[in-house]
Amino acid sequence: MAESEAEQLLVEIGHLLMEDKEYPSEPTLLYTEVDHNFTAQSIFKMLGDHILYRWPVNARLTDALVELWETQEKHGRWSELEYILRDGRFEASYIYPDDIDPQEDIFVRGERSVRRHFGEKPIVYPPLMEEEGEGYDF
Repeated sequence: MAESEAEQLLVEIGHLLMEDKEYPSEPTLLYTEVDHNFTAQSIFKMLGDHILYRWPVNARLTDALVELWETQEKHGRWSELEYILRDGRFEASYIYPDDIDPQEDIFVRGERSVRRHFGEKPIVYPPLMEEEGEGYDF
């Protein structure tokens, strides 16, 4: 794939992050890991005095991330992506396998990314299980 296709996917990822009707706010940070048949996504929204963790609201986000990952040459692919959306613009940083401590949990790296971009504000996580009828739609 050409670089312009990767750029289009990065723009699409920003649009998908803004589809959160309850919290379409910026700034938003997506920290994700992608591998063969696998993605782990953490989305953080800065809301004044705290940071809110959000579940993905659109299944297309997973597809777009995998497609972006596949734009890289097979032997030089990144494994994690830090994507920040702020003031109508995005910044994406690729993290390669050699730059990751395999003993460190992705959630630790994600929280470190949150602190780097949003400061030392508390992170509010939703309950793991929503009440019956109040789950997330994909």
